[in-house]
Amino acid sequence: MTDIRREHQLNQGVTYFGGPVIYWMSRDMRVRDNWALIKALHLAESRQCAVCIVFCLIPDYPSASHEHFRFMTEGLCDVDHELEDLKIPFFMLQGDPVSELNKFIKQIGAGAVVTDFSPLKHSRKMKSELALSINIPVIEVDAHNIVPCRMASHKEEFAARTIRPKINGLLPQFLVEFPELRRQKFEWKGHVAHIDWDRIINSFGKPNEFYPAGIKNADDQLRNFLTGGLNGYSAKRNDPNLDNQSNLSPYLHFGNISAQRVALNAKEAFWSPDDINAFLEELIVRRELAENYCFYNENYDSVAGAHDWAKKTIEEHRDDTREYIYGFDEFERARTHDELWNAAQKEMLITGKMHGYMRMYWAKKILEWTPDVETAFDTALALNDKYSLDGRDPNGYTGVAWSICGVHDRAWQNRPVFGKIRYMNYNGCRSKFSVDRYIQKIKDLK
Repeated sequence: MTDIRREHQLNQGVTYFGGPVIYWMSRDMRVRDNWALIKALHLAESRQCAVCIVFCLIPDYPSASHEHFRFMTEGLCDVDHELEDLKIPFFMLQGDPVSELNKFIKQIGAGAVVTDFSPLKHSRKMKSELALSINIPVIEVDAHNIVPCRMASHKEEFAARTIRPKINGLLPQFLVEFPELRRQKFEWKGHVAHIDWDRIINSFGKPNEFYPAGIKNADDQLRNFLTGGLNGYSAKRNDPNLDNQSNLSPYLHFGNISAQRVALNAKEAFWSPDDINAFLEELIVRRELAENYCFYNENYDSVAGAHDWAKKTIEEHRDDTREYIYGFDEFERARTHDELWNAAQKEMLITGKMHGYMRMYWAKKILEWTPDVETAFDTALALNDKYSLDGRDPNGYTGVAWSICGVHDRAWQNRPVFGKIRYMNYNGCRSKFSVDRYIQKIKDLK
């Protein structure tokens, strides 16, 4: 069963007496290594009832593109197939989740809803509205973080250095092996409609050829990284010409693979402790710091979420002269004077992902080439959410906030436009890797 510290009931005072348990799958789209599914199965078995999984497709989900829907539905098809062995039915609803789930709950006489955790406002709003509209428990289980977000800290953390000891102190309690999933004990007796996966998936266009979707491909990507790219990760991960990044972020975003599984396997890899520890720092501390920021700061998606020191320096340099000013269309089409920035934007447009180091340079140049910090923030967020497979994610919001507003960073040397926000430039990149090689690499993708 799950650790109760992963759980949070959204409508207190409502009790589960019996009836089928719905696992409303939303963020963690997988069967194996899923604490929310484990909780749903345990809860149903305790009342001798069956479990079903429901996913609600929201056609107008904010900033989601056909590429995102294609990647997501390919993964959900894998989920449906894996559930067959466990005798757990899968239902695909479409429309407003609160309305559709209310209908479904009444239709099957459900006794409880288990769902997965997200710190983002859109998801939290939907879950709160559902919890208020029904008289059965809605239990949220943090299946996304290794150390549950609410347990890691009870407040917004200032930086990695403040959350790191908290996470590391709790990690031995939470970084444990998952219990084995067994076929559900009590048979589902209701009707289960056939899902035409080919029709649904193909309605969203062509598959991504650079990051193939699905649970099996997520497992393959992890295996490839642990047997190759992790070697030298500590020293090489910031060179966009080398293949030393995990490239797991699309799969982690859509929940096709568990960060906990990734960490457990990485700890057993046959590479140097420096490489393993550097990767675990990114996977656990930095990723969960982003979750903390979005959960505890309601302004995570705007400049208003910045620290006071950053707001002060932003105001002091608001009227500084910009050498270049570009509009959204010019950024979107990669038509700036900077071939390195254009290459980073094209990498995202073509592949659906941008190298992590280039994301920092990319966002900071948007700050430098827009009329004000608000425009910069909105532009970077809109482009990232529209074109990155791992957009619309706490890592994306926090990455933009770090690059443009200094969130989780410190004050640096004062300079025009940036003020005391950390600065990056073309020559700095050239000193770290072959800029020309990277630009050519992106040109060759066409």
